[in-house]
Amino acid sequence: MNAQQHDNAVSQVAAAIAEPARTKMLCALMDGHARTSTELAAIADVSASTASAHLGKLKELALVRLHVQGRHRYYSLADKRVAQALEALMVIGHDATPEFSPRTPDRLQFARTCYDHMAGTLAVQLHDRMLEAGWLQAPREGAREYVLSTAGEGFFAGLGIDAQALAGLRRRFACPCLDWSMRRPHLGGALGAALLQEAIRRQWLTQDLDSRALGLTALGRKEIARRFAVQLVEPDTSKARTANAAGAGRPDLTRAP
Repeated sequence: MNAQQHDNAVSQVAAAIAEPARTKMLCALMDGHARTSTELAAIADVSASTASAHLGKLKELALVRLHVQGRHRYYSLADKRVAQALEALMVIGHDATPEFSPRTPDRLQFARTCYDHMAGTLAVQLHDRMLEAGWLQAPREGAREYVLSTAGEGFFAGLGIDAQALAGLRRRFACPCLDWSMRRPHLGGALGAALLQEAIRRQWLTQDLDSRALGLTALGRKEIARRFAVQLVEPDTSKARTANAAGAGRPDLTRAP
């Protein structure tokens, strides 16, 4: 691909993402779930035919992938790189509007999925703790991945995560992923994905079916605090209840990106 073709390709992708309905669809798929065109039409608040046209364009540009199961057709993000690009754009968009007061629900900001790994306040706290404890070592100059120490291997083994097996996968092992709400890194890559899967398997976290939000269970609060030796900073649920009561009848914001 020459320079002109590269520039054109970037422009086409940027134009596709810039359309508000397509942006809503892509952000809805960042939780890792596949959805039908009907579901995505409702999320984007467009007609079924318009949604199909948008999805066709996104598929043409390799931003989404179509899955056919019998008579059913589902769409998902093409791969994790699309989610990473969207997350980066959210950071830029947040920085570009300094006077904007975020309306992201506290629960979604506290813990959510970023494609296949954990994001939000909780994820950033755990990321910082892993560096502080020396389980992860910051990327060396010129490198883009964390190095897992011997102590770190032991820590993750204690969670049932085989770090050496993950390192052999055809994807980045452990890397910083900039969190759009915190504007600081959380843990991405195969290790970040494995940590989220294990937290859900152990019922430390629950995953919403209709949004990216993750819920911290009582068991999760106890076990994460004990194993990571952190004091978790959780959202003020009483304030959230008051806001919900005051805003009864307002649109549901739990689908916010």
